[in-house]
Amino acid sequence: MRGDPIGPGPRTRVRRLPEKARYDAATVYAILDGALVAHVAGVVEGRAVALPTLLVRDGDVLYVHGNRSNAVLGAVVSDGQAWVTATLVDGLRLARSGFESSIAYRSVVVVGAARDVEGKEKARALELLVDRVAPGRSREVRPMSARELALTRVVGIAMDEASAKVSAGPTEDGPEDLALPIWAGTVPLVNHWGEPEADRRGALADARLAEDLPPSVRALLGRP
Repeated sequence: MRGDPIGPGPRTRVRRLPEKARYDAATVYAILDGALVAHVAGVVEGRAVALPTLLVRDGDVLYVHGNRSNAVLGAVVSDGQAWVTATLVDGLRLARSGFESSIAYRSVVVVGAARDVEGKEKARALELLVDRVAPGRSREVRPMSARELALTRVVGIAMDEASAKVSAGPTEDGPEDLALPIWAGTVPLVNHWGEPEADRRGALADARLAEDLPPSVRALLGRP
């Protein structure tokens, strides 16, 4: 793991509430690795466009993928750089005023060089993306066909600079608000996977096969 700070850089320094800023690699990595969905931004036909996408980190490289004709991915590769954001919502910070109330969150902004990924690196990146959804799933599904590989664009984004912002803990109520008889506090948000529902078409019409969960799904559910 990278030990030195990833930021602040000229494009990622936190200026609003800088006391919430984090620039260490461990915090940045943890947020990126915990977020299933990220947003990649680029300029398409003169306009800023952001795309929600699955993202996976491999060391200091982020991989995203999409259709070969994806305009945002084409734009960031053409421009040579990409902006990536990811956010984890941890709950609510309910203050005694609407102004001081906020979301408890951890977010990251990454700026880095963007490039098309091909060959063995592309195949490996796609396996990492599949396993990002369910660890070990790439070993359970059929291999990607040549046509599917040709239709898929994979972009690698270097983590040239990054910043994290963490909002947690008690609200910032002032002394006058603290004296008000209004409930205030934090409400955690807890996400968990629900009971799997098998697609009972084809071979899985056999109830025995449908109920036999693969290792990747059992791992998601914390089952042996």
